[in-house]
Amino acid sequence: MTTAFMRLNRRTFASLRHRNYRLFFSGQIVSVTGTWMQNVAMAWLVLELTGSPVAVGILVLCQFLPFTVLGLFAGVFADRLDPRRLVMTTQAAAMVLATTLALLTLLGDPKPWQIYALAVLRGTVLVFDAPARQAFTYQMVGPTELPNAVALNSSLFNAARVVGPAFGGVIVAVFGSGLCFAFNAVSFLAVLIALAAVNARQLVPLDRMGPRPEILAGTWEAIRYARHSRRVGIVLMLVAAVSTFAFNFNVLLPVLARETLDAGPEVFGILSACFGAGALAGALFSATIGRASFRLLLLGTAGFGLSELLLAPVQTLPLAAVSLFAAGLCFTVWSSNANSTLQLRVPDAIRGRVLGLYFYAFLGLQPVGGLVAGWLADAGGTALAFAVGGTVTLAATAVALVALGGAPRLRVAHTFTRT
Repeated sequence: MTTAFMRLNRRTFASLRHRNYRLFFSGQIVSVTGTWMQNVAMAWLVLELTGSPVAVGILVLCQFLPFTVLGLFAGVFADRLDPRRLVMTTQAAAMVLATTLALLTLLGDPKPWQIYALAVLRGTVLVFDAPARQAFTYQMVGPTELPNAVALNSSLFNAARVVGPAFGGVIVAVFGSGLCFAFNAVSFLAVLIALAAVNARQLVPLDRMGPRPEILAGTWEAIRYARHSRRVGIVLMLVAAVSTFAFNFNVLLPVLARETLDAGPEVFGILSACFGAGALAGALFSATIGRASFRLLLLGTAGFGLSELLLAPVQTLPLAAVSLFAAGLCFTVWSSNANSTLQLRVPDAIRGRVLGLYFYAFLGLQPVGGLVAGWLADAGGTALAFAVGGTVTLAATAVALVALGGAPRLRVAHTFTRT
């Protein structure tokens, strides 16, 4: 049993054998926890200042509007520039914005428009950070262990989703939102130090043949590639549909805590942590599998839709916690498989741009989704919003299954021929 456990452990954490990835992973442990503390504090602060679920939807609009405006083009910069240096630049900029938000909250009387403005700037930084970060992950571990690294990134992100909201909810309740913002600002030092310590000679070289892509022409090249690669197009369609209409928890969880469950920020933190715990379990499962699969992608998507339908009528904290755990587990299974599938199917020269399309599908339409979720919660409570999200997710899964030609063809989905 001990030997089997050790083999399982080595398989789950295989990509950590790379020194550069270990450094990056370690720095992210601190930084991402701070990010989730800030996410909780911003949403609760806006809800506290305005008392309106629609106002939280506007916050989401501000955070993700830059992806809508710039997301299609951001991947070009990941293909033109050195991914490591680009990530260092974006992390430094995010630290400046977090510091500004902390000072504004601790020393003054913040207004909603000021929080919205900083959310727009933060979203702009993330537009360029996301594809560069994924391309840099490929450089650190190479193609063989990329699915494992993507899953471990998800496990880290979702472990922080457990710890960050739990701490954040308590800190907001006791000390206010400003302390969460201050911790996040300091936490960026960890990832910046790790990036500075990376050994560039150990990175996987990228095969970027030909001239550097121009912004418009390079973006159109990625769109053409996605249109002519059926499986890439299906993944992007699925991600766009589910992320826009179903993955709006940053809008709905504060409303679920405050209005549906009639509770305070500490319950909001618990709900966020339950989703994060499930997502962590799903990420570790995906890391142990160690390869991407269309079968897991569709099973995870369908499970996510069913979890939202189960969450819709919930009126008690225990049932909400169980449903959110299941939703988190299924969410990470489908998202990590979608990410890995795309990265392994595309050539080096266009990887950043296809990842840009992925993040555009994942986040670029969320301003619309956030407003719709806020409107649905205003009109029919969280029950209506979760019911609509679950229904759309199951419908998108059915469309993808039909487009792939049915379940039998999924058996070879793990063989990554670049078509």
